[in-house]
Amino acid sequence: MITRRAVLIASLMAAVPATTVFAAEFRLREAPMLTERVAKGTLPPLNARLPKTMLIVDPVPGKELGTYGGEMRTLAVRARDLRYLSANGYTRLVGYNEKLELVPDLVESLETDGVNFTFTLRDGHRWSNGEPFTTEDFRYWWEDIANNKELAPAGPPDTMMVDGKPPRVTFIDDKRVRFSWEKPNPRFLPALAAPRPLQIYAPSAYLKKFHAKYADRKALDAAAAKAKLKSWATLHNRLDDPYEQGNRDMPALGPWINTTEQPATRFIFERNPYYHRVDWSGQQLPYIDKIVIDVSAAGLFAAKANAGDVDILARGLSMSDVPVLKQGEKDHAYKTLLWPEARGSAYALYPNLTTNDPEWRTLNRDVRFRRALSLGIDRRIVNNSLLFGLGTESNNTVLPESAVYQDRFRTLYAQHDVAEANRLLDEIGLTKRDSLGYRLLPDGRTAEIIVEVDGEAADIVDALQLIAEFWTDIGIKLFVKPQERTILRQRAYAGQTVMVAAAGLDNAIPTAEMPPNELAPIRQDHYAWPKWGQFVETQGKNGDKPDLPEALELVKLYRDWTNTADSEEQQRIWMRMLSINVEQQFTIGTVTGQLQPIVIARAMKNVPEKAIFSWEPTSLMGIYRLDQFYYGR
Repeated sequence: MITRRAVLIASLMAAVPATTVFAAEFRLREAPMLTERVAKGTLPPLNARLPKTMLIVDPVPGKELGTYGGEMRTLAVRARDLRYLSANGYTRLVGYNEKLELVPDLVESLETDGVNFTFTLRDGHRWSNGEPFTTEDFRYWWEDIANNKELAPAGPPDTMMVDGKPPRVTFIDDKRVRFSWEKPNPRFLPALAAPRPLQIYAPSAYLKKFHAKYADRKALDAAAAKAKLKSWATLHNRLDDPYEQGNRDMPALGPWINTTEQPATRFIFERNPYYHRVDWSGQQLPYIDKIVIDVSAAGLFAAKANAGDVDILARGLSMSDVPVLKQGEKDHAYKTLLWPEARGSAYALYPNLTTNDPEWRTLNRDVRFRRALSLGIDRRIVNNSLLFGLGTESNNTVLPESAVYQDRFRTLYAQHDVAEANRLLDEIGLTKRDSLGYRLLPDGRTAEIIVEVDGEAADIVDALQLIAEFWTDIGIKLFVKPQERTILRQRAYAGQTVMVAAAGLDNAIPTAEMPPNELAPIRQDHYAWPKWGQFVETQGKNGDKPDLPEALELVKLYRDWTNTADSEEQQRIWMRMLSINVEQQFTIGTVTGQLQPIVIARAMKNVPEKAIFSWEPTSLMGIYRLDQFYYGR
């Protein structure tokens, strides 16, 4: 076993996890593209740029020491999609590793008892422009942004509130900050680690120039008016853009920083000279010098990949693109990986329990109706037709890889049983039929369910066409109505949808420490209960109060989860909430195991051949550490 080098300085040793194994010749090294700037004196030397307690990444299976250089080419549909680099770059105060464990990243350490959270920053850490990253950046965000009524009229983010109360924030010194609540706040750390993270700090030295507390208000309002903005606050909020990365002047902490001014059709991100991570041989990360993002129509993604115009691409590709992608592999030196998606269901149905239509609302709230619809689907045919038989017939629930999985969650009411489905529908009273054999509603209308769907989700539309055939056997007619996504959401929020088809659970590989917010009617963006979600989100100001006993129990269970830091209790709550969801069939899943095609240049190394792809909790490819990808020789 290789031992630590005796010459390693004490300040570096303090930052290294006990499990780290160093290369035989550990020494700090930087990318060649930065050495000329250092030689000219326009950039400090590496040891003056890195934190004294830098993050030295552990060697893990499948990751090897890389070499510097190269440009990583990819595509985006619009400039706003630069945000996906924020997810893939995955630099967080604390973040998930590949085992879905929360570990320190930007911070040197975290101490918590579930109520008090004390962060210690890395000594000497700097923003991408060389300014110190200190607790002043936390103070500025908390006092001057989150609690400034002009910048944040609604006040601090919801995940910062416990029983409607904000935390007590203590700025201990320039390296330590503490957030304290009267009760546990288990949502806090997962929010910091999310693909779109809770940002509790901001580059104060940069943003103060645009804040009326620190600069001349009249001058700022004049600058805002010149930019056709309402006020200094609007200008400040536009420039404060850590997630969508549209402001190239805003300092950052991630591996690459935007160098392109908008508007543009090509964006170039260059390595951050002050990035805090190094590999276990002493090389500052990232390995790759630049990321080049070209804006292109989504319909051209597969063709551009086929032509060898990208080095990495995932979003925007689907299984229907695989034949085209395979054709170009030999001539353009790339490979097409197929990663399983961590979705609760590839295609799920969401009966709207809060729809405005009284007849459909009564039916959708009858568990027998929801179970009958589920039993009426032949998932084996869906699997074979759309997933080439590679999927798994299942409810919309967690996957076996999850720590809260049980087999019954997958199988309950997920069999194809036409006789039982018809019996349940007869039992409800839907015994009358029209001349074509479709059942009639109590008001005499044909039982035709209008299922609305995002018009760009062609695979879900295909699934609905199959389900429409299955449901004729139980006397239910299905009409597919594609919609523009924004319009679809607005209709759902207004109670105008009867049923929506979409993908299933966003996070189907949760741990018990992750919030079960997709399992309870607490948000309006859930198609099964948008008005109940509105009511809970707005504390009764809008929407409808949940009135089904099972829905009320889910709300209570979710609140119980938010009020405990006990992992065993969190596990129990997750299990009960999952059980209620499958027993009640609040959403109707079909198959899981959808694969995400990922185009990767053959020369690119440290990319897993197979890994789970998801928005949460993997942050797309984020937890697989894009900063350690490199081009082999």
